[in-house]
Amino acid sequence: MDQAAGSTQDARSLPVCYRHPDRETGVRCTRCERPICPECMVSASVGFQCPDCVRTGSGTGHAPAASQPRTMAGGTVTADPRLLTKILIGVNLAVFLVQMAVGDSFTNRFELIGQAYTHFLPGVQGVAEGQYYRLLTAMFLHGGYAHILFNMLSLWWIGGPLEAALGRARYLTLYFVSGLAGSALTYLIAEPNVASLGASGAIFGLFGATGVLMRRLNYDLRPLFALLVINLIITFTPGFNIAWEAHIGGLVAGVVTGYAMVHAPREKRALVQYGTCALVLAASLVLVLVRTAQLG
Repeated sequence: MDQAAGSTQDARSLPVCYRHPDRETGVRCTRCERPICPECMVSASVGFQCPDCVRTGSGTGHAPAASQPRTMAGGTVTADPRLLTKILIGVNLAVFLVQMAVGDSFTNRFELIGQAYTHFLPGVQGVAEGQYYRLLTAMFLHGGYAHILFNMLSLWWIGGPLEAALGRARYLTLYFVSGLAGSALTYLIAEPNVASLGASGAIFGLFGATGVLMRRLNYDLRPLFALLVINLIITFTPGFNIAWEAHIGGLVAGVVTGYAMVHAPREKRALVQYGTCALVLAASLVLVLVRTAQLG
């Protein structure tokens, strides 16, 4: 890593402390968003503040109205940075309990099928028959106790820190964009009569975005890569009956969307971030339309 200062600052992957230009940092003041190094960090009720903002706000009891606490991706800092992750886990568990209580008739109605006859529903079913909701509902279904346990543990370990780094709106958008991209690729490639279900597409998207975030912060990527490789080996191992298309689709969408989330320029941050999400969704829609035309 280049440790020179001054003329090489533009080549740095991280910003430098505004008070100490020779020190890289991934932390920003929660009031003014200027980068600050450990020496300049002043602990606050949420995150850290720089010395200037502490002096400006001293005696007022609150930050200036124009300065709101923000995550590094521009999201709002919240008291519970894992709230949406908890809600997503709760929704997945609740749907799984319904699956266990109602049985296969419920799963057949909402799992991802391209075009097929099912045991519990009359006529031909599937996305090609206009049941586009299956692209979304399949993301909350699971095929057994081991399936949901592994996915929910992964969602907690990966999703919680990512939600804290991105903020709630961006995190939730990333989750659904990745999950829908995984469903779209599965619909395009998999046999139309083979059912697919699970949150894995969305979770692989979180994996991809986490890798982008860790690279942005100059963290050691080897533990994440090791975990990802293990997951991919399991994905492609014969006998596990895993929809690898959902994993790959979600992973690619997560990397693309995650890159936009953490690298967007501040002056056009929301436009770049949500514009990229819209483009990924548009690409997924094209895949869906192409496959529907093939099966029509």
